Amino acid sequence: MSIDFEIKDRYKFEDLVKIITALRAPDGCPWDREQTHESIKKNFIEETYEVIEAINKNNPDMLREELGDVLLQIALHTEMEREKGNFDFDDVIHDVVYKLVIRHPHVFGDVNAENEAEALKSWDDAKEKSKGNRKTGEAMDSVPRELPALMRAEKIQKKAAKVGFDWDSADGAFDKLSEEINELKIAVSHGDKTEVEDEFGDVLFSAVNVSRFLKIDSEEALTGATDKFVSRFKEVERLANENEIDMKSASIEELDALWDKAKKIKID
Repeated sequence: MSIDFEIKDRYKFEDLVKIITALRAPDGCPWDREQTHESIKKNFIEETYEVIEAINKNNPDMLREELGDVLLQIALHTEMEREKGNFDFDDVIHDVVYKLVIRHPHVFGDVNAENEAEALKSWDDAKEKSKGNRKTGEAMDSVPRELPALMRAEKIQKKAAKVGFDWDSADGAFDKLSEEINELKIAVSHGDKTEVEDEFGDVLFSAVNVSRFLKIDSEEALTGATDKFVSRFKEVERLANENEIDMKSASIEELDALWDKAKKIKID
């Protein structure tokens, strides 16, 4: 092997840092050497979602592997910055440990937190203090636009709620959702695509508001609804095949009848 890396039976964290440096060295791997933050940023997203998949499947072996893949992405991005002289892995670790100390005054300071809610408030208060007590609008700007849209909407709404910009109860959120649905219908009647898209966005934003009051994660709820649709659609296909019904030429009434039957069938 031409690069400076020791082959072992078992590796540790420092070996990960060393091999990434070796792979991106002039005599390392041509592919690794050519990568940039931009070229592999989608890989990071993909690996993160695969960690979520492992968690959802309750698969420890898969989780172990996928966490390693996420750590690989972190190591690659960090090495790119080390090469530029901006920061290294020790800096990254220092920053996150320092942040954990500062944002846990109820553990490392003189703030009391007897339950989860008090601990979360302590964290949020410490976070805002460390950020210089930003205005709420500035805090909203800090929520990445790249987040899944439903997740970002919920985070923005929670920040608004902290300063009292919120409904008193779920009733207000439901009323607003109904209002936005009516406005969407009006927009559709106008035939203006831009207006329809704008009003449809308002409907989704209001639906997230409702989910927040009901203490439901909108991302998880939509994922579950989509999974349910897929399962029921497969059942519709099965029923159509059993009854020799061509789904492409069947009427909407026939398909709706099959859907109603599929809904009544318990699917594992």
